[in-house]
Amino acid sequence: MSATEHLYLDKQHPALWKAISGLGLKVQEAAEEAGIGPAMLELLNVRISQLNGCAYCLDLHVRKAGEAGETAQRLAVLPAWRETALFTDKERAALALVESITRIGDGESREHAEAYARANLTAEEFSAVSWVAVTMNAFNRVSITSHHPVRRNRS
Repeated sequence: MSATEHLYLDKQHPALWKAISGLGLKVQEAAEEAGIGPAMLELLNVRISQLNGCAYCLDLHVRKAGEAGETAQRLAVLPAWRETALFTDKERAALALVESITRIGDGESREHAEAYARANLTAEEFSAVSWVAVTMNAFNRVSITSHHPVRRNRS
């Protein structure tokens, strides 16, 4: 393998990819059971991928968010969600929580985000959203490390 050749982690160890994909499906089920609908789930996936700079996952989850009914306006302002009233308290709490988990900042900031999330999410929602963040961060890291390409739309 040359130094410029990309190694796709999912292809190199397909059993591990299958395992993480299975976890992703279980997390999606848990989110749905907790009342986190497909549009909100994809909104969270997009925000996590924005923070991590994962082009492949952004391409995938922005498309899936649109298919789930998310609006172009809300996706466009998502990086500045704190500055707009377009998001519900529940969405804002979930966004704060996934940002806290993704960035793993200082303890005080993390405690503030968790307290805000606990005040606006049920225990089941809090747990499901946390698992969404943990899993999406793992997917981002696989795609970034593998240099998964974003293909041009043919439309």
